[in-house]
This record gives sequence, C-alpha cells and structure tokens, in this order.
Amino acid sequence: MPRDGIPGFPYYLGIGSLADVARPDDRVCVLNILGGESRQVTPVSHAFSGGNVVFGTSPGRRGQVLATAIGDIPVYNSVREGLDDGHAFNTGVVYLPPPSVRDGVAELIRVNRAIRKIVIVTEKVSVHDAREIRAMGQANGVDIIGGNCLGVADSWNRVRIGGALGGDKPDEVLLKGSIAIFSNSGSFTTTIAQYLASEGWGTTTLVSSGKDVYIHYAARDFAHAFHSDPRSRAAVLYAEPGGYYEAGVAFDKPVVACVVGRWKSKLTRAVGHAGAMAGSGDRAEDKERWFREALGVEDLYTPEQPCVSAKGAVVTNIADIPAALTAVMRLNGVEPDFRGHGSLALKPWLANDQGLDLPADLRLPTVRAMAPYDVQIEALSRTIGAIVPRQTMKDRSGASVLNTGTQVTSVHGYPVLDLALQPVQANFALPLVHEIATENDRAMLDIAVAAEINLVGDPAILAADAAREAGNSPNTVMAAAVAIIGPRRVERTLACARLLIDLFAHSGMQDAHDETFDLSAIHPTDEQRALFAASPEEAGDPRPEAMLRAVKTRGGRSVFLMFLGRIGIQPSRDAVLAAIAMTIAWGPLMRKRISRLTAETLPWYLRLYGVMIGASIPGSEHKHGSLCGIPRDERFGHWTMADFLCLPLIGKKPSEREARLLQMLVGLLISNGPGAISAQGAKGAVSADGPQTPGRVQINKAMIGFLSHSGYAHGGNGYEGISFLLEQFRDVELDDPTNPAHGIDLKGLARQFARGYREEKSRSKELGHLEPRALPGVHHPVFRGKPVNHDPRERFIAEYMASRDDYNIFHAYYVELVHALYDEGATPYVFCVNVDAVIAALLLAVLWKDHRSGRIKDHDLETAAFNVFLYGRMIGAAAEIDDHLNRGRNMDTRTPQEQCAFVA
Repeated sequence: MPRDGIPGFPYYLGIGSLADVARPDDRVCVLNILGGESRQVTPVSHAFSGGNVVFGTSPGRRGQVLATAIGDIPVYNSVREGLDDGHAFNTGVVYLPPPSVRDGVAELIRVNRAIRKIVIVTEKVSVHDAREIRAMGQANGVDIIGGNCLGVADSWNRVRIGGALGGDKPDEVLLKGSIAIFSNSGSFTTTIAQYLASEGWGTTTLVSSGKDVYIHYAARDFAHAFHSDPRSRAAVLYAEPGGYYEAGVAFDKPVVACVVGRWKSKLTRAVGHAGAMAGSGDRAEDKERWFREALGVEDLYTPEQPCVSAKGAVVTNIADIPAALTAVMRLNGVEPDFRGHGSLALKPWLANDQGLDLPADLRLPTVRAMAPYDVQIEALSRTIGAIVPRQTMKDRSGASVLNTGTQVTSVHGYPVLDLALQPVQANFALPLVHEIATENDRAMLDIAVAAEINLVGDPAILAADAAREAGNSPNTVMAAAVAIIGPRRVERTLACARLLIDLFAHSGMQDAHDETFDLSAIHPTDEQRALFAASPEEAGDPRPEAMLRAVKTRGGRSVFLMFLGRIGIQPSRDAVLAAIAMTIAWGPLMRKRISRLTAETLPWYLRLYGVMIGASIPGSEHKHGSLCGIPRDERFGHWTMADFLCLPLIGKKPSEREARLLQMLVGLLISNGPGAISAQGAKGAVSADGPQTPGRVQINKAMIGFLSHSGYAHGGNGYEGISFLLEQFRDVELDDPTNPAHGIDLKGLARQFARGYREEKSRSKELGHLEPRALPGVHHPVFRGKPVNHDPRERFIAEYMASRDDYNIFHAYYVELVHALYDEGATPYVFCVNVDAVIAALLLAVLWKDHRSGRIKDHDLETAAFNVFLYGRMIGAAAEIDDHLNRGRNMDTRTPQEQCAFVA
C-alpha cells in the first residue's frame, strides 16, 4: 500500500528532516555484500554505526559471513531467506552490477513491506532502469538515494549507510557540528567535511547524491530536509554540470554552493560521472548563475574577492569553501563549532623542481608524511635516480617520437629542429642526461671524447683500417672498431663511475659543479683509492694529465675531479673519464631525470663516441701526440665536437660558419623515431642481450646493431642529393656557395633542368614506364597536394639561416627548381623542397671548395655524406639503446610467429 509522504510535495518524499536520513535505529540489508567494494566498506560502516547491518545477500553463498570488528554479518542467497530467518530491516544498500540493480531494488520492495530507504552505490545504471526504479519507489513510498553515490552519514547519530563517506576512519572525519553537506561527488563529500574542520566547522548529515544521469534524491529534496533539521544551521552544496536539479531551489538557511566543471561544457562524451555532461542551459556557468540569484550575491567568491551575503556564497574551488562559509556565518552572527585544526595550505610530501629556478612562493618546503607513507617516502628518497617500469618496447620508445603531421621527431621532448640549433656536444649529451647540457658539461664532454678519438696503437683502428681496406661502407668500418670496445675495455671506468655514485649519493651534493662542496665527509678506503689510481703500466699515459689540464684551460668545474686530486693518487684515464661522466650526469641523476643505470654506463657511450669518430679517420693520421697533425693539447683544450666531426670530412678545423652548418646537419639527422631501420637495429640488439639483466647488455654491440642497420639506402642515400647538385653545377663557375653575390642565374638554371625533366617524363610515359626518375630533395608523400607545398623542417632551417644572413646557393637552387618544375608543366603543383635537400645543400657547402680544388673526390663526398648521417644518428641510437636498456624486456622486439608469413 502506498504511504503518505511530505504534504505539499508534487511527488513522494518520506524523509522529512536530515535527522531521518541516517538514524541509529535504521537496520540495513546489503545486496552483493561479498562483492569487492562492499567487502572493504561495509565492515567499517557496520562498526562505526554500532552494528546496523543485519544481513547481506550473495547468491550461492548462504552460510558464509562478512567479518567485522564487532562481529560477523550473516550472508544469504536472497532477501527472502534473511527475512525468514528473523532479520528485520528498513533500509537497503545496493552494490549489484548495473544490469542487476533494477531487479535488486524490486526484490527489496516486493518482499519487505517495511522498507523505507534504498541507497544505490552502483554507477552507470541505465536511464531506462533508473526510471523504473523511481516509479517503484514512488508507488511504494520508498526513498531512493543514488545511484553512483557513496551513501549517507550522520555525524550526530554516528551512523553511516552505503558507501565510504568519511573514508576508512569515519570517526576522524565525521565530526559533530552544524553544517549539512549535499554533494554530487562521493569522494568530495568526505573531502569537504575534512576541509570544514580546518575552520572549526563540524557536520550534521552528509548526503552523497551521486551523479548518474538520474539522481533520485536531489537538491530540492535535500533543501526540504535541511530546512526541517534544527541541528543544521547551514549547508554546503557541491554541484557538477548536467541536469536541472538545482534550478529554482530556495534556501531558508545559509548555503555555500560549490560549482565545478566549466571545462566539461566542451566535452562530447561523459568523463567521470555519467551525468556530469551539460546539455542546453545546464552548464557549470548556468548553475553558478542559479545559485548566485538564489543566494543574493553578484559574483563568485574568491580569496581575492570575497563576495558573500548573509544567505551564502558561490565558489568554484572546494578549497575556498571553509573560508567562504566562515564569512557567511559571521554575517549571521554564528561562530564555528569548535577550534579549527589543520590547514589547507599545500604541504608537499615530495618535491622535485627538476633544477628549475622557481620563484620563492613556488619553492614549497616538504613536510613529513603521515604513517606509513613517511617510511615509504624515506626509502624512495634514498633511491638514486629515476626508476622506470619495464614493459614490452617493440616498436615503442620512451626516448623519441615522430610527429606524423610535421614529420619532426622529438628526442626526450626536444624537436630535432630545435636540436639543430644547439651546440653539437649538447646533442651528444642529450640521450644520456635527457636535457640540454650546461656550458660546463659541454666542455667536459668535448674533453672526454677528445681523449678517445686518437686511436694510435689501439686494436680498434687496426680493425677499422682492415675493414676500410676491404672496401667496406663507412658504417661497417665504424662497426669493426666498435666491436673492439667490449665490456672488458670499459670494465674499470664503469667500476669507477659506480664507486663515485656510491661515495657521493647521500653526501648532500646536488651540484657537481660546485667546487665549494665540503669533501671532508668522503672517505674512500685504500682499496677504493687503488681503483682510481693509474697502474704502473698506465703511469706513462699522458692523456689523464692532458685531460686535467684541458679542464683548467676551459675553466671547467667538477667536484669529482677535485675529489680525485685530493685522495693522494695519480688518476688513471678510466678514473678521469668516469669523473667527467659523473659531472655531466649528476644533476639529472639527483633530479631523477635519469636512472642510476644510465649514469653508470655514460663512460661507455663517451668512449664509443670517440672511437666511432676516430675510426672514420684513416689510421695513418693517428700519431702519438697528434691527430691529423693537430697537437693533443690543442684538441683537448680548445676543440669542440663540431670540430672533431669536421676533421674526418675536411681534414682540418672548420670555420665558424662551417661548424654551424655541420651542427644543423647533425641535429636534423639525430632521429627519425623508433621505427627507423637504424633504431630498430639498436633496440633489437639490446632486446637480444636481455635488458632485464642489464649487466649482460653490451652497449657496443647495440651500437653495432645501429651501424649494421644503416646502409647505402638508409644513411648513404644522402649522397644522392649531393650528386644531383654536382650535376647541376658542374659547368658553373662558383667559388663560394655561401656568397649571395655569386652572379649565377639560378632561375634560368632551374628552368633549363625543368624543361629537360618534362621531356624526360614524356619519353618515359611513351615507353610505358609509369614513373620517371625521382628527384632527390624534391617532393614528400606527406606534404603534397596544395598549390604550393612546404616541408616544415626545410622552412624552419631556411628561416633560421635567413635570420643569421646565412646564404646557401644550393638550397636557393632547390627553391627555384620546385617552382620551375611547375611553371614548365613537369609537376601538377609546386612540390616541396624536403629536408633531404637541406641536408645535401648544407653538406656540399662545407665540402665545395675542397671538392673543386681536387682535394676531395666524388667517392670522398659519398663517404662524407654517409659519415655525417652516422654522426647524427649515433646520438639517436644512444637514446634508443639507453631507453630500451632501462625500460625493455628480454627479447621483446621479436615478431610473433602468427604475424610472419611464408612467401613461395
């Protein structure tokens, strides 16, 4: 039989006062009591409420119990069985899956005529089922709360029904006071109660209304019960976009309304709460307006503009609720319920500024976390470097990503276009420190690599020369030398790096450049000092002292080198290399930008960089004390990575302009993403060694994987653009390709070729050939189809060069050529000049004079083009190797058999 509800209401409402929402005498039946969420929440609610759950249901589990701190709760197959066993209840809680909620509500109502309230915790109940649930509640005089809610609680009655309001320790959150809370968000219901306590406000009744599309116990129902509850002197309402439940609701007592979700008005699908997506006229902005009108305030409340009235305030940040409520209640002559405790000020447990120089008001001090997090954070703080979870890394990378729209690859967040403007040595450091190295660290890297390039007397140069003599490609020559730099060749320098980390890890040193750091607390043992010291066989090696002199010459600063100088030993080259590597890696390591494994292996990469560059210089140029006639101290003390890379190309130190051109070339070539063949080779080598046992991974072998996966089609093809340009300029008098006053008719030169190419296409078509020869540096499969097309990479470099008044005739010719091809009818639109054309133009400009003078032959140009590719791509390979070593799983690059195919 239908029950009488509140007189004057247009629908049934049985809850007349907030004091009736969660009463001490309410007895509860929980559907799906042994489900995952209920198992965690119901025992806490039961104990907090003094034992209000009489039984629960879980089909097929009759006779089982749910243990709680104050006794077991019996479990039955159905509600009927529990009633038949003498367990009476007036309130139901539903934890059933969404498709079962309607039937669960029907069962509660059908078999128990004493049912008065049902709380639906389940989220995403369909609108169709929600309407039927509403109809059943109205027809049978049952108040429905939810769905997608965390239930209700009463701080005065010490009762919690349904979900986890108040968290795991509701007695610490549900503090008796004078403020009622009604919230669309369950978790924020608890958060608001905690925040209110900071200003001294306790709570009466808390209602988590839920935010499914259909809200059964809505703002209007709450307002009536609120007005009828003498305990509640004010209320806090938390509302999200979607629905008109709050429209036109009148309040007779003060209210602070918090409306969030302006950003959700741009969504086309639900995010989070299913009902929190605005339709027409129910956006967050609309709800703000409804509440402002109801509460008589002209604007939103903010700490900077505390707009309030005696009726209330409207905020958009829950952190502003306590202060706004205090201001409103002060206008009503009402003081807080108790002395406030705690603070809403940010109290970070962890801090990592990544080395940024933050303003003082953003440099927040950390505070000790509550137990047990304090112990966990303490253990974490003693962990050195980043900890990266392992996962399958086939065709994936944490180091590089290719933007398919612009075709621009980024390495550790830096687009290669930006890297093309960075000093070369900064780019060589990037894969291993994940940031742009400082000027000090760039100088350190120059010195470290300088000490490894001259391979006189080293088997590595013998292997390289043998490979060169056998007619191998430049990548194969490099690979022969790299194969010699195996684990035993770096065993000692890696051990020195590990020891330096151990000695300084917990010393408090954050900046390895700060030579004011107090070394008095660092006490190496005799055995540790011996590891750093040169052996008798190494005593005659001049390089360690030359490296140290170079550091002074360049004004370098290193706590680690200072340490080596104070422990009473003559350091070995391995020790100096390790100290330089740790100087470069220390800042990123302390900021957890890189892992300890990355820092420990950095010396191996630095040695490989030097050997790979040195191997591209014929062995006859490697002499004791000099390389290509350049004395050791000059190279160590003054040369940069750009100079070293030019040495194999032109046999001398480059001019500033030549070095800048090479810098751009190397930057552009660093990476083309993890899908590039060369990157796949490097990743596959790491995967095959087994990165889950990182000590077994041979980094030199991974570099060979990169080198073996480079070739004349991938790497050596850079010569095609140079060859094309040589053909066009073979009969042209050109002394300086960087001089814009060259007097050459580029437009005429381009038209002449375009006419010939158009005729070539016609003849090709007549002969039945579908496609004429491709023009290197012209066109791109992505940047096409517009009247005039541009490769954004080429435009970036062109604009940068123009800003510096750098001119390149070969690039200018390419620009004329793509227009001439269209003007002469050879192409359907103006093709783009692609980035390969820029690379060819830049490199030929560096080598032009030597080529015209006869010092460099066509074969040398091809080798130079290939080597420049290798110089740039070895940086990208290092990034992929280190990334896969840290993230990857054993043999994770293999292709599943079912994805392979046999071709007859």
